[in-house]
Amino acid sequence: MTAGGPARDERLVPGGEMRQEGPVDPSRPARAATADWLLFLVPSVIWGTTWLAIKLQLGPVAPTLSVAYRFGLSAALLFGWCALRRIPLRFGPGTHASLAMLGAFQYALNYVLVYSSEEHLTSGLVALVFGLLLLWNVLGARLFFRTPITGTVVIGGALGLVGVTLVLWPDLSRLQGVAGQALGILLAMLATLSSSAGNLWAQRVYQRGLPVIPSTAFAMLYGALAVFLASRVAGVPLAFAASLPYLASLAYLALFGSIFAFLSYLTLIRRIGAGPAGYSSVVIPVVAMAASTVFEGYRWTAPALAGMGLVLAGNVLVLRRPAGRPAAPPPP
Repeated sequence: MTAGGPARDERLVPGGEMRQEGPVDPSRPARAATADWLLFLVPSVIWGTTWLAIKLQLGPVAPTLSVAYRFGLSAALLFGWCALRRIPLRFGPGTHASLAMLGAFQYALNYVLVYSSEEHLTSGLVALVFGLLLLWNVLGARLFFRTPITGTVVIGGALGLVGVTLVLWPDLSRLQGVAGQALGILLAMLATLSSSAGNLWAQRVYQRGLPVIPSTAFAMLYGALAVFLASRVAGVPLAFAASLPYLASLAYLALFGSIFAFLSYLTLIRRIGAGPAGYSSVVIPVVAMAASTVFEGYRWTAPALAGMGLVLAGNVLVLRRPAGRPAAPPPP
């Protein structure tokens, strides 16, 4: 409370000085919590449906080229949006190097491994393995940023992983240890590590206050170029499928799976950190199985329904804010 008037909102500006931005809006914490939930749900739902779309990308086109096409198209769309809105695209050499690193982990290596793993495993099982991303994010945030691991995060993450295991246990129990399936699991595990490295690097990059849209455009461009050049060096033959399933899935993955989902997710990382944001990787498999129910005839069992409840309970625990910050209410 300031003398002679209501409390005012003070923020630290880049120069280190405090500036006043007028009276505190009492509804701001609630709006911020709602925004966090929306930013969490958008990538969770979209990425939960991209597993099926990725399956439609497999075939005559090599995974490396499909990934390059996807993120090359996404980058072009983002650059077009920046041009339309006259958003500046100028970054220093150091920032470009950081964005290239982000593109290599988050958009290149990660997705080449995901596409390759789905050549050997069902999409649901790959989604289950990706539930481990939460653990890598939390451990990495602790290791590199000294972020405390709270009891609610540990309990929530455990509930989520147990819940996802219950939901996808039939797929897991059918694993026979075939060489191709073992390779698929290894590729999926490596993909989670690459994705977690990208998440943590993104947290470091966006702590500088970089604008999300132009920086994401460059990161996707660098990722697409890295994959395309690697495929040419490896001698992968150029190919493109003009079929409707391939084109439709490419458009969905590029526009929704890459732009809308990633922009929401990177914004979420900037707001709440990589650890809690990574919990979307525990919800995504459940969304993937819901999509499988509609499009592949998946039948829910009692353990699967119980697992869904555990995932939702874990969701509430992990997304609880630390003391001093308002807790996010459940989404409507």
